[in-house]
Order: sequence, then C-alpha cells, then structure tokens
Amino acid sequence: MKKLSVNDIENKGLEQEIPFDIEVDVLYELMYKVLDDGSIRSRIVKFKLQKLIESKNPYKRLFAINKIISNGKGIDVIPSSINELEVLEETSKILADVVAKRYVQNKIEKDVEHHLNEKQDKYIDEIRLGIIKKQKGCENAKTLKKYAELEVLDSKKLTKSVMAMLRPESFSEIVGQERAIKSLISKMACPYPQHILLYGPPGVGKTSAARLALEEAKKLSYTPYDNEAKFVEVDGTTLRWDPREIANPLLGSVHDPIYQGSKRDLAETGIPEPKPGLVTEAHGGVLFIDEIGELDTILQNKILKVLEDKRVEFSSSYYDPDDDQTPKYIKYLFENGAPADFVLIGATTKDPSEINPALRSRCTEVYFEPLSQNDIEKIVINAAEKLEVKLENGVAREISRYTIEGRKAVNILADVYGYVLYNDKKRKETILTLKDLQEVVSISRLKPYEQLNSKKGKEVGQVYGLGVAGYLGSTLEIEAAVFKAKEKGTGAVRFNETAGSMAKDSVFNAASVIRKITNKDIKDYDIHVNVVGGGNIDGPSAGAAITVCIISALLDKPLRQDVAITGEISLRGKVKPVGGIFEKVYGARRKGIKTIIVPKDNENEVPIGLEDIEVKIVDTIDELMEIVF
Repeated sequence: MKKLSVNDIENKGLEQEIPFDIEVDVLYELMYKVLDDGSIRSRIVKFKLQKLIESKNPYKRLFAINKIISNGKGIDVIPSSINELEVLEETSKILADVVAKRYVQNKIEKDVEHHLNEKQDKYIDEIRLGIIKKQKGCENAKTLKKYAELEVLDSKKLTKSVMAMLRPESFSEIVGQERAIKSLISKMACPYPQHILLYGPPGVGKTSAARLALEEAKKLSYTPYDNEAKFVEVDGTTLRWDPREIANPLLGSVHDPIYQGSKRDLAETGIPEPKPGLVTEAHGGVLFIDEIGELDTILQNKILKVLEDKRVEFSSSYYDPDDDQTPKYIKYLFENGAPADFVLIGATTKDPSEINPALRSRCTEVYFEPLSQNDIEKIVINAAEKLEVKLENGVAREISRYTIEGRKAVNILADVYGYVLYNDKKRKETILTLKDLQEVVSISRLKPYEQLNSKKGKEVGQVYGLGVAGYLGSTLEIEAAVFKAKEKGTGAVRFNETAGSMAKDSVFNAASVIRKITNKDIKDYDIHVNVVGGGNIDGPSAGAAITVCIISALLDKPLRQDVAITGEISLRGKVKPVGGIFEKVYGARRKGIKTIIVPKDNENEVPIGLEDIEVKIVDTIDELMEIVF
C-alpha cells in the first residue's frame, strides 16, 4: 500500500477513499517520526494510554494518538463513527503543526551553525582574551598599594577602652544587684527559658548581667543552650523600620537584583537574595536589645510575630519558584523562612507602663535596683584594683557623691587616673588623691547628685518630702511661711507655679485637715508653700509632707530634719498610699535621711534588709505628727 504524507492526510478528498483504520495506522507511524520515543512513552504513562494505544479498536487508538500529540489538550471522549472524520482532521492538523515547528527549528539550528562557523575565529579570540584576563586577575599596582596600606593600619592596635577592661567578668563584680541576678538566672537557666524584660536605671549592670547569665546557663546540662549559643547585642535606638523593606538589620530583608544589586551571579540572572538578620544570628542563643522601649513601634510588632513563629518569612515579586537557576539556599529561605528561635532579653530605663503591652505579656520581668553610695564605692574600689592604682582614703566616697551610675563612676575614676599620669610623672607609684579628684571635678564641671544633709535638729516650716522620676528617687525640700492676713478671711495661698495640678490640690486638702486639727481657718492667713529648687511635683504624694509643714509654720512648732515623708493626705486626715516606694527609699538613703515615713497601705512595698535607714508606718495625720514634732 502507498504510504501517505502529511499533505495527503490534509487532502479531504483522499480521506473518504482510505479506510478509517488505515488512516489511524498512518497517523500512528507519523507520530513516531515526528516525536521522539521518550516523549511518546512519558505521555502514554502520564495520561494512562497504555491499553488504548495498543488496542485493536481504531477509535481508541485515534483517541490515544490525539492525546499524545496534543500533550493532553485534545479531545476528551473516544470518537465514534459519527465524528471520526472531524477527529481525524483535528489530529492531522495538530500533527502538521508539530511537523512545521520541527522544520522551523531545524532551519534555525542550521542558521545558528552557519553563523557559528563564520564567527568561530572571533569567538576563539574572545575566549583567549578572557583566559588572559583571568590569569592577570583584578589586581593592579594601585589596588595592591591600597591593600598594603590597610594591612599596615590594621596592624596598629590600641589598648582596650577603660569600660571594656573594667567590664564585670563575674556576678560578684556586679554590685548591688544580688536579687535581680538571682531572678534573671532562674528565668534563663531552666529547660524552658523565658523572654525577659530588664527594668532599671542606666549604668547598674543590666547588660553585663544578661551576658554572664547566658554563660552560666550554658554550663548546665538541662538548659537548651549549646556551647555555640551566641549573645547578640544591639541597641534599640539604632534600629528603624524601613517601609520599603530594603534594609532591616534586625529581622532581615531581601536584596532584589535591580535596586540593591545582589551578588553578581544572581543579579545577572535576576534572582533576589534574602539576607537574614540579627534574629537569625541569635538562633539558639540570646538576642539582647538595649533600650528596647525606644525600638520603633512597627518593628516591635514585627518582632512579636517572630517570637510566635520562631521563623522569619521572606517574600519578593522577583522570586520565581520554577526557575532552575535559583540556588537551593535561596529557595529554602523563600519557602521555609530563616530560623529565629532565641531568648529575647530587652533592657530599658523606662517605666513598665511605657512599654508595649503586647511585648510585656510575652515576657517575664526583672527589676534592677538603684545603686546606693556604698555600692558606688565598691565599684570604684574594684575598678581601682583592676587599674592597679591606689586610692587615698575618701576618694571612692567622694566619687559616689557625683553619680548614681556605676558606669559613670568608673569614667570619673579613669579621668582622674589619666590626669595623674600626665601631670605628675614624678610619683613612684600611682596614688589618686582627693586633691586630684577635686581638680578633675572642677575641670569637668561635675555637680553632686545629692547634697548630703547633716542636720540633726529641728526647724519650723521645713520638711523633706520624697519624689520619684523613672527609677530614681529623690528628696524634696519643702518649706512654708505663714503670716496673718491684713483682714480676716482675705488670706491667700501661694504654691510653686511649676507644681502639677494634683500637688496644688494637696494644699487645699491640707487646709481642711489643718482646720480640723488646729481649729484655725487658713483663710485668715497668707500662706506660701515652696519646693526648693522649683521641682515639678506632678502628683499627690507630697500631701502629707505639705500638711505638717504648714502646721509647723502655723503653730510655730519645729519639725525633725532627719525625716522624709511620702503619702497622700485625705480630707479626713488619712495618709493614703502612693507609688514609687522602692525608689523613694533609695532617694532618701542618698540624702542621708535616717528615717522615712510611708503610708500603712504601702508597708509591703518597702525593700527588705534595710540596715542604714528606718522605715515607719503611719495611717493618719495624728500618727505622723507624733513622729515629726
């Protein structure tokens, strides 16, 4: 029988003269000439056509042929005698299209081969030139000179900074924070460590304690940290959220091949590259964010998501998951994200109420205490031992007057040390004297943090109150003067203009209490209440102190000067609870106060273990007056 060509198949007149089963056989033979065996076998398996292609039924075979050459896009139902010609025609056209594409492809390949042969010499020259460039390398005389200059610069090393050298290397060197350290370790050195927020004033050892706590926890077999666990430290004030997501050193970002220019091999192929951030670097260890309260609000919310998922997700419109040229590590980062399972430790000098509530709810909290003068003295003495210098008696005590921060105390000591070395080279050994310290204090214009109170007697119309700002307590010197008004009922009360509205209300509350106690109407008197230094008392906690101060001036009865008072005064003469008791106690200690008076409802907030100060509890103004008069 004469074999049919594709042109014969497309001839409709011939189709009617040839039996149907023979036409199917012809299509079958042409299919094997046009398509390679591998493609045919894979499509037979893919579309489950094994039985149909080997069937003796021509309609089933035609269905299988149609599916194979159309790659599954052809007819969906086995043809019948009704539409056999239509299916034959459709199948023939598909096969003709394949033949045409093959012809064009062969022609293009011949043209390419022709051009390659024509330009073979040029390509060989380019290859030779590339090899020469590679052998020569990217270096030249200028680049090598700059590299040598960098090596020379890098060979010059200064000694450690004072703060780095004097940084605590053990918990025993972190002075005045025994309770905070125990609390911190108990939260980290366990099989299930918690995220932690550290509160406290600056320079008291929060960062050093966190770093040492990780090293201590790594020594214990039941903790999840291994020997490679990192302590990654970053300052929250330096981190900002970029809405374009071009750079995010904390969480990581994606370097796209157009704007940021990822690696050359990736940029040439248009593949974006994820850059993991600090949360991934801290995986398996600790991420310490100092001043976490200053961290951008949006960035805080994003890190909360990371704490929940323990991974960082990346996305990019440039990423094509079907691109075979994409490296495995990039596919892994886009499809699975970067690991970020770490313990977050945030430190802040802000009040807890100023911290993101969602962040606080995921963290346990540790409070570091303000340093006393004795603590500052110990820090100065320890630093002097590390510097291998001797201190004259009273130097450490004097330094403690000028700061409440351990870090600042060390800086003052270092200033004196440098000053002595430069100005007195004749000394056989380095001894820092009070005179040296005073000269540095004068040069640096330092002022005492708190002027010590040495009074032990009594005075009329003067008393000490207690205030607090952040984590730092302080004493308030309150004074009152009372004069009879020119006419009864025309008296006036004057109070600091800088005082808050609640503090001013305390004066009027005091007026009612005074009238009840002394049976005198303050409208008959001109009363002037003053907070020395013009402090802004934005709260009611000075109410009790103001009341006894006015009573003292009104009755001309002297008050004890070694006592400090805190508490709100009610119209019934009750001394009501106030906040910041812990900080106020430390503020009184720095002032040299020997006795402080706090409301009965604040009794449980008084620090335990106080040895250098007495705390007395009162419930009413009468109890308070018995102590201070």
